[in-house]
Amino acid sequence: MQEFLESSIFIYIVKPIIYIALAFVFYKILTFLLNRALHTKYLKSKNKKRVNTTLSLINNCLKYIIIFLTILVVLNNFGINVSSILAGLGIVAAVLTLAFQDLAKDFIAGISIVMEDQFEIGDNVMINGFRGDVIEMGLKTTRLRDYKGAVQIISNHMITEVTNYSLNPSLAEITIAVDSSNDLDKVEKVIKETMTSIDSSYQGLKSKTELLGVEMIDQNAVTYKISVTTKTNQNFTVERNMRRDFQAALLKAKIKLPKTHMEVLNGK
Repeated sequence: MQEFLESSIFIYIVKPIIYIALAFVFYKILTFLLNRALHTKYLKSKNKKRVNTTLSLINNCLKYIIIFLTILVVLNNFGINVSSILAGLGIVAAVLTLAFQDLAKDFIAGISIVMEDQFEIGDNVMINGFRGDVIEMGLKTTRLRDYKGAVQIISNHMITEVTNYSLNPSLAEITIAVDSSNDLDKVEKVIKETMTSIDSSYQGLKSKTELLGVEMIDQNAVTYKISVTTKTNQNFTVERNMRRDFQAALLKAKIKLPKTHMEVLNGK
């Protein structure tokens, strides 16, 4: 047995095969544990496709790292000076790191965004002061498109502040001003009747319309505030429709609206 362990067949054929087999088993066990841990953590993720993409990326990285280490062990078994190879690779890696450090930062930031589930394609977000819909996500850049069609391309490592408007329902709020000479009981009756109509006819509402009360009073007008919770990012459409319907209801009920007063001064 001792002779076999010291023979050339064992050292140059069997031993490398054992190293490769052990590396393969280690890779399978490591990826199994990693995949299970991440799938358990993100089991309720709303975008499992992104989770699977991330897992695939990590698995590939692990595969190449283990292959590289296995090659070094096999080369060392053949008597090749691995230290000189590592020294040369270290110099090359240092040069590449300096040359592509921003690219590396983008990749790391991209993985972090996916893993932390900060946003996904279709979300309405504000990143570094620019608000728009996420139309593309990559490991290097993220693309946003605003409501005018302008597209902002942002390097992932430059994403320092993210406001995601798609995680929770939105709030639609409007104000209604009427002339202060109106019968306020009549005004509030018309408002509440219109709110009932809105609740039964509008799509995308998550709550009943609510009259919050008088927002402001001045010598010419009384201003009411009305709000309603809507589905994500549907608040702007709901607000526009509410303004139209309240305006029509007030005019139909002959409610006086505030008049614009212009003061003209004689320059003499």
